[in-house]
Amino acid sequence: MNSQHPDESQDAFAERLLTEVRGLAAKLQPKLASVASATLDSQLDRDLGFDSLGRVELIARLEKAFDVHLAERTFSEAETPRDLLHAVLTAQQVGPEVLRRIELAGGGIADTPEQVKTLPEMLDWHCQRHPDYAHIRLWQDEGEDRIISYGELQRNAHQAAAGLQHRGLMPGETVALMLPTSEDYFFSFFAVLYAGGIPVPIYPPARPAQLEDHMRRQAGILDNARCSVLITVREAKPLAAMLRAQVDSLREVLTLDVLLQPAGAYSRPAINATDTAFIQYTSGSTGDPKGVVLSHANLLANIRVDGHTINANSDDVFISWLPLYHDMGLIGAWLGSLYFAAQLVIMSPLSFLARPVRWLQALHRYGGTLSAAPNFAYELCLNRIDDDELEGLDLSRWRIAMNGAEAVSPETIRRFTERFAPYGFRAESMFPVYGLAECSVGLAFPPMNRLPRIDRIRRDEFSLSGRAIPAEDDDPHALLFVGCGLALHGHQLRVVDSASVELPERYQGRLQFRGPSTTSGYYRNPAASAKLFDGEWLESGDLAYLADGELFITGRSKDVIIRGGRNIYPHELEQAVGEIDGIRKGRVAVFATLDREHQTEQLVILAESRETDDSARQALVQGIAELAAEVTLVAPDDIVLAPPGSVLKTSSGKIRRAACRELYEQGRIGEAQRAVWLQLLRLQLAALPQQLRRRWRQLREGTYAVYCQLVFRLLAFLLALGILILPGKNLRWRLLRPLARTLALLTATPVRVEGSKNLLPREHNCIYVVNHSSYLDSYAICAALPRQFRFVAKAELAHDWLPRTLLGRIGTLFVDRFDRQSGVGALQAIEQAAAAGDSLLFYPEGTFTYSPGLRPFRMGAFVAAVNTGLPVVPVALSGTRAILPGDSWFARRGAITVTIGEPLDPGEWHSEDASDWEQALRLKELARAEILRFCGEQDMGHEQVFPPGAP
Repeated sequence: MNSQHPDESQDAFAERLLTEVRGLAAKLQPKLASVASATLDSQLDRDLGFDSLGRVELIARLEKAFDVHLAERTFSEAETPRDLLHAVLTAQQVGPEVLRRIELAGGGIADTPEQVKTLPEMLDWHCQRHPDYAHIRLWQDEGEDRIISYGELQRNAHQAAAGLQHRGLMPGETVALMLPTSEDYFFSFFAVLYAGGIPVPIYPPARPAQLEDHMRRQAGILDNARCSVLITVREAKPLAAMLRAQVDSLREVLTLDVLLQPAGAYSRPAINATDTAFIQYTSGSTGDPKGVVLSHANLLANIRVDGHTINANSDDVFISWLPLYHDMGLIGAWLGSLYFAAQLVIMSPLSFLARPVRWLQALHRYGGTLSAAPNFAYELCLNRIDDDELEGLDLSRWRIAMNGAEAVSPETIRRFTERFAPYGFRAESMFPVYGLAECSVGLAFPPMNRLPRIDRIRRDEFSLSGRAIPAEDDDPHALLFVGCGLALHGHQLRVVDSASVELPERYQGRLQFRGPSTTSGYYRNPAASAKLFDGEWLESGDLAYLADGELFITGRSKDVIIRGGRNIYPHELEQAVGEIDGIRKGRVAVFATLDREHQTEQLVILAESRETDDSARQALVQGIAELAAEVTLVAPDDIVLAPPGSVLKTSSGKIRRAACRELYEQGRIGEAQRAVWLQLLRLQLAALPQQLRRRWRQLREGTYAVYCQLVFRLLAFLLALGILILPGKNLRWRLLRPLARTLALLTATPVRVEGSKNLLPREHNCIYVVNHSSYLDSYAICAALPRQFRFVAKAELAHDWLPRTLLGRIGTLFVDRFDRQSGVGALQAIEQAAAAGDSLLFYPEGTFTYSPGLRPFRMGAFVAAVNTGLPVVPVALSGTRAILPGDSWFARRGAITVTIGEPLDPGEWHSEDASDWEQALRLKELARAEILRFCGEQDMGHEQVFPPGAP
């Protein structure tokens, strides 16, 4: 009995045990990320990679380290280090008060999930600690709000993920979400992540009049993203079906209620920090939309630095109306709130646009501390909220009012601060920020509790030379730019000239950035990705200057218009023209078009107006011309007054200047929208050729799959009949191998064998270890290996008479992967078979999963090799997953390669100083490294994906 006193510090005693657990886990699964951060509540199997033999070794070490004898049930019942600690302390007869403290301890809960690597891990972290905590409150215009807890979000996401997997979604496939702000969106987003897919948020159609344009843009996104599934609302399914007809990769159009129907157990795939978390398509304000690839590591790096910069915590309440298909709403509002356990109160964007006061009322009602919006939202509050609607309003808890995603207006900042100061809004709360999807949203934030910085510079010098020279206070023509703060921690900004030479402060140039939040490029768009990168730096697409390290955005580089040697900034002129009575505010587009005769840029102003009187319209044109000359010192070349709806906008409300220019050059400004039925007909006709090609390809692939099924069933029948009839195992094997090769021949699936020289002579038995990725693996092995062996198979196959009989008659050994006690017994049977002269074949991953990648290896094969002295022959399979992936029986064309590695002799690493266990670990590492070289799949050794069990 150990002399440990019962009153010894619980923390010190627990740390001793954790040291033992972490030390062995690190040897067993050296790449398992969760080992280093193991706590008393980590799962021994899922988080730390202990299989049955690993548990045997762990308990033996604990008994030695603490000088105790643990009860047998500890082996099978212990799920966490806390359970083991309880067993050790009980064996030492520690008093009940210490045990009670152990049971109630929190297990090292931190304030935020600093150690998580992926978004699913982030949600899991919260669910393990406070599953019933309110996470999301969905604002309801009428009735009670809908509250979603962390646990409910996880449960529904798991169930919907199982539905996606049941419908054949493979890890790495893209899934489009065309959903409004609703519980469906939250559940669906994490369902796709949990299933191993990649969410692609897109926005649903807004108005029937814009149906054709909307559908064309969404079809382009779906096609570029190669989306296999579209999740949408029931009302949008007719439109979604049209999208499916135009997108070759799109297999299914689903609603969440369909995915939530029982569909079998959820199987968690391996998800890595470097995997793509989702693809954020840009709004397309300067051309075709591009899909920004953001990894889990990118997003978590940005969420952490954003939150730490503004001191976000679980006491915060984030009020948002931002659409979830926009990066500021998805990442900044939702995922940021999720990480820091701040409650998210969210309403539909339409609710805000219909009555902007609802945003401020929500801030008052729920004590909102954080919120974010583009500049136009603050303008709406100024122009569309009457004073009588503000009675009793309290905005005193609103500490951060982020203003970003578009040009920030100094005038808007001033007016909003003055208007709402009587209601508790502090000027220091206005928080102009800068970010972009290519940097996971946030890139520059101002210091906390500082008044917004407005820079006044000389217009003439800036227009002619790009120098931002401060102007005198009485200069009436000064340009005003808003400071967006400093680069976030770990990120860097620079301003360069046309030759990518870095410019000094207060010189305008192209803004570039770099840091841990930055994208790896645009999805399936190498040309755009090449333009994005300048060495290690990324192009923002914006013009800017730095002053005292602070960022001042001056315009979009592609939108700047050069006239008479001067730079004209569209947003400034658009804002000024929008203030003219008779012009629709926010519905002005300023762009340049090419004068083909003189090859010069022409300045065009497109403005919406409801005015129909000719004289009044002429006066508006004259007023716009005079204002443009005053603001830019350049007269416009053309001014077009157009009816409402003519100025095109993105989903986030930005002016689509390139699209407006295209309409102008085609002479289609103000053109009446086609009837909805005509738009539908045009879309269907346009999709017809693509549909025919798709159907032909599906016919060919389907015919091949059916043929393969028929061939397989025929050969399987002949094989089963032969195994049942033929006497003796040798004759049965003589039938098995030729039939496996016949299957490969008749299905035109070549099986190439490399490394045949590494095969041992027939008189030498050995242990084969093979990676496992498909139902085809065993057939490929039988066709490739020219000698007889015995499979070591999972015990589930022995539950039914037919597979038990057929596999048993060819000498298969069955191992229960889930019964920990049986696993040790199975090892003895394996060693007895090896001693009898049989070669054995293991799939050390235990089973295969949907997700590609080489999983962690179990120890059974390698412990058996050390105990029997048999060499281990690593065999790498590649190509089988592509032909028959996952649980599918829909075969595809392909080729299989079987690579036989050099035999590994356990005797070569025999050492008096090394235990049998350590020698087995060394064998496992060498065999796994050899298979990893040739299997063609990435290393998933840092993820635990198989259930607990035996060898």
